[in-house]
Amino acid sequence: MPGNVGIIDLMLGIPDGPKKDWYEFLKPLVRDHESRDEFEFPAQYMFKEVPEDPHTDDNVAYVLGQMDRYNIAQAMIGYTTGGDSARALREHPDRFLASVGIDPNRGMDAVRHLERAVVDGGAISAQVFPAGCNPQVPINDKRMYPIYAKCVELDIPIFVCVGVPGPRVPMACQHMELVDEVCWFFPELKFVTRHGCEPWTELAMKLMLKWPNLYYSTSAFAPRYYPQAIIDYANTRGADKVMYAGYFPMGLSLERIMRELPDVPFKDEVWPKFLRDNARKVLKLDD
Repeated sequence: MPGNVGIIDLMLGIPDGPKKDWYEFLKPLVRDHESRDEFEFPAQYMFKEVPEDPHTDDNVAYVLGQMDRYNIAQAMIGYTTGGDSARALREHPDRFLASVGIDPNRGMDAVRHLERAVVDGGAISAQVFPAGCNPQVPINDKRMYPIYAKCVELDIPIFVCVGVPGPRVPMACQHMELVDEVCWFFPELKFVTRHGCEPWTELAMKLMLKWPNLYYSTSAFAPRYYPQAIIDYANTRGADKVMYAGYFPMGLSLERIMRELPDVPFKDEVWPKFLRDNARKVLKLDD
């Protein structure tokens, strides 16, 4: 792993209040006692060394310090018009990139929200958590199509959680095979998967071979658990398709990620693409 590449982290957050409050939107969907009453965050059972809430008066400065420590040049965070995330985007546009979260259940209001965030707010991507919508929205559902169409029109990528969700909610809406129809109907759409695509990583690899604008990001996975099929794909025909994304401070510390990352057996020529170059291309940061 080279030490001279300024990393682009495609999934990072600015802590703003207790971690448990970040996931209030999921409460109507979860039913088990642990998830509702005991867990600090809904996928807690899957993670070790979960970062504690920082004890600081300046969350933005805290995150910037973490980024500087681990050579993260830029990070994509959630777009908002208030709170610490908004301040981070406003005060440090060279370090933070905005991705607007979309709920397709809102219909045309969601489309208008997406357009405002991009045109007026400077967001450079959209993001959807199909299993976290209430009600859930399958990846190829008709409610998603106006969002995909607007992303094509705005020429921005969309980041979508694919695979069995960590929270204890139904998984069918995030099956990898649903992505195939979307890529067929929207060949211009830049579609980036989040959260691993497990247990369908081999299918993800096959579909990335098939569709030129389908990409994979490693969010929510500690590097020691990156799927072998994805590592092999990145080292062969997929060097331009696999991108680094973390999960700090939601479930993984940057210390743990960067401690484990050098042991991932990427080829030398793959590392710069994985850490930075592929993200710059997909997000059009060089335009």
